[in-house]
Amino acid sequence: MRAVLLLGYAFLYLPLALMAVYGFNDSRLLTVWTGFSWRWYAALWNDGQVVGAALLSLRIAAVSATLATCLGACAGVALARFGRFRGRGAFAGVLAIPLVIPDVVAGLSLLLLFVAAGVQRGAVTVTLAHAGFTLAYVAVVVQARLADTGMDLEEAAADLGAPPWRVFASVTLPLMTPALVSGWLLAFTLSLDDLVVASFTSGPGATTLPMVLFSQLHLGPTPEVFALATVVLAIVLAALLDAWLLRPRVRVAGVRTAA
Repeated sequence: MRAVLLLGYAFLYLPLALMAVYGFNDSRLLTVWTGFSWRWYAALWNDGQVVGAALLSLRIAAVSATLATCLGACAGVALARFGRFRGRGAFAGVLAIPLVIPDVVAGLSLLLLFVAAGVQRGAVTVTLAHAGFTLAYVAVVVQARLADTGMDLEEAAADLGAPPWRVFASVTLPLMTPALVSGWLLAFTLSLDDLVVASFTSGPGATTLPMVLFSQLHLGPTPEVFALATVVLAIVLAALLDAWLLRPRVRVAGVRTAA
């Protein structure tokens, strides 16, 4: 069992380690190791196309994740707190469509929509497209969170005379805050990683980072691509390490506050 576990971890993480190692290879050839070098990181920093695409992807991901979180939170609250209402089944079904349809179908349908509406494709259309298919993920997370917490606290606040807006602001919103944060991070990651939908809905001057990398891979992977992937991997690992180190402090602070 331990050997199988080690093989599974090696299958998952050994390619990432090799990618990071080849990002420091002085040679442009992947099959030849000529020594340790930072040259590809310097080339990456001076590559205006890659840097510009990365900044554009970050902006699109941040804006689309914010829009998706706002709209998805409203949908999740409606499904979890409004009970049975006319059209609830149809609403839930339509909301679940982005979760199951292929990205190619979603991208093509959005392309036809923007063309029929006469909208000039660019960063705005990519942002709207990403917000459109990621809000379903946020809605699912928020609905699950509210369904798990129940309505006891909200009903108690209403019994004590709090108006509906006060119940939502003081009770419901704090309860769903972890789901909102998780949904935003999920939507941000999905937008930053998307290639297919962005390829259909982007236009001139709106090339995202996955599109740039995919176009470069047609000529074969280069150490510069590996250097970029290593930078992204290092940022993710730093964020996970920071969250892991801060978690005990948050728990202790929460216990002290409750006491």
